[in-house]
This record gives sequence, C-alpha cells and structure tokens, in this order.
Amino acid sequence: MQKTEKKEKYRALITGITGQDGSYLAEFLLSKGYEVYGIVRRSSTETFERIAHIQEKITLIQADLTDQVSVIEALQVANPHEVYNLAAQSFVPTSWKQPILTGDVTALGVTRVLEAIRVINPKIRFYQASSSEMFGKVKETPQTESTPFHPRSPYGVAKVYGHMITVNYRESYDIFACSGILFNHESPRRGLEFVTRKITHGVACIVHGLKKELFLGNLDAKRDWGFAGDYVEAMWLMLQQESPDDYVIASEETHSVREFCEIAFAHVGLDWENYVRTDKKFYRPAEVNLLLGDCSKAKAKLGWKKKHSFSDLVQLMVEADLKFVEKHLDELKA
Repeated sequence: MQKTEKKEKYRALITGITGQDGSYLAEFLLSKGYEVYGIVRRSSTETFERIAHIQEKITLIQADLTDQVSVIEALQVANPHEVYNLAAQSFVPTSWKQPILTGDVTALGVTRVLEAIRVINPKIRFYQASSSEMFGKVKETPQTESTPFHPRSPYGVAKVYGHMITVNYRESYDIFACSGILFNHESPRRGLEFVTRKITHGVACIVHGLKKELFLGNLDAKRDWGFAGDYVEAMWLMLQQESPDDYVIASEETHSVREFCEIAFAHVGLDWENYVRTDKKFYRPAEVNLLLGDCSKAKAKLGWKKKHSFSDLVQLMVEADLKFVEKHLDELKA
C-alpha cells in the first residue's frame, strides 16, 4: 500500500466559497487531496467567476446562512470533517446602510452553522473567519489575540459576536472551534468595491485611457495588508492542531492608503499625485485609523508565515488588473 493513500478522503465544507478567500481555500484544499463542498446562495446576481476554473472539481450546495434548515441540510449532504465559515456581508461601508442584514448574516449566521454542527456531528472541526475590524478603536498596538475589542462599524460589531459565539460553543459543547483573526488580505480576486482593488483597477483604467482621475476617501488610513493566498493556509493549519484556539494572522506591517497608491502608480511609471483625488463621501462615519497585527502565536504554534511582501501584493494586483481591463476594454468603453 502506498503511503499517500488515505483510509478516507477528507471532506471540507466552505461557506462563502465564491468569494476571494473561499476560492483560494478551495484551491488549497484540493491540492491537499480534500473532497470540497461549497455553500452558495440562490441568487440572480451570484457570480462563480472566482471558482470557474475549479468548479468541476467541487460540489456546490444551495443554502443560506439566514436559513437554519438549509444549513443543517448542507451539513447532512456534505458530511464534512471540517467546516470553514467564510460567508458574511463583508463590505464595511455597506454595514452602515444594511446593519440588520449584516447582523443576521455575519453574526447570527455563525450561530446557525455552529448549531448545525452541534446537532448533526459535534466532532466536525470548525473555522470562523474573524476580523481585525473587531479591534476598531485600538487599545494597543500591535494587536494580539488578547487585545480588547472596540469595533467601529456594524460589520465589526457583528464579527465580534461571531468570534465570541465561536468561543462559547468551544467552551460549552467541546466543539473543535477556532477563529482566525485575519487582518486585511487582498488579491486580484478582491471585489471592486474594496479600496485596494479600486486603486489597482483604477490604475489599469488610467493606463488604458478609460479614466483621468481616481477618487478615494481617507488616504491616511493605515492597514496591515497581506496576500489572501497566503492566509488561507493558516485557516487550514488551525484545524490540524491537537486543540482548538484563536490566532491573529497578519503581515505585521502597516501601510497607508497613500503608500498603496504610490506603489501601484509607480509600477506603471506614473506619479499618483497627478491622478488621485479625495472625496469626503468615501470617508467612514467612524474611521479605524491604525490596524497592525502581531502573529507571533501563529508563527510559533502553527509554523505559519507570509510568503508575499506588501510591494509584491500591490504589484501582483496591478498586473492582474492591467490584463483584466485589456481583456474587457470594449465593454468598459461602452
């Protein structure tokens, strides 16, 4: 018998599989020999663009985190060893416009998944996608697993609930439940509404003559930005440990939106100051000015470390958007 042969193929269920993190995680798990299932909502606007290249290798199940029965049925169909909860209303500005929906999906949705695990099979290992936005108005810098939370948006508040209910189920029902407190992580698969992708897509549009200016909000806001493809490995590593715990995953560097612009425009030989304009309508009602993570625990216990630098990330995204805009030039001109 070959050493690589397993008695049973590991099965994983991913909520939010059509998103940035879900698509990278699905790729990663497939490379590890997993049987991958993904939850998708029945929606006229749902896009499978990020997983189109692997769609034949995964099994998609229709369910919704706002509907308990559908979540239970999804677990029964997939019968997973591991569940990764990446689904959320994840765009911070939208959380002010739709705070109740954000709470229902991003907060209570976590409870529905955990309840389904408790009822169906409490031996399932569970990963919750927590967020650095939980720290909000930070009490200390850098932020660690023990830094107090002070969220500054309905999204951040909902994520704190999701995080704490995960801890609660771990302690109350002895479920192997972990939270990854991930700081900002970007990629070419990031949605166009996020500032990083707005910048790199904007640069590509300017290069191709589709735009003359790029309007942004607070250029002084600082974030700890990493590459999403690096961060999904940390999610998997958390569920391979002997005991469940929570971990900060970060690049351990902080950079401003202004710095992001500088590198992005410089990559195509342009001076950002000639093109970037600020507009108050893009400012948050309550800003999170500085987020910086300390992932010493993850490095020591998980053996995880980032593979891409901040500059690598920005240039990777610019290159991808230059190709994207060139490919869709005719429809973008229309």
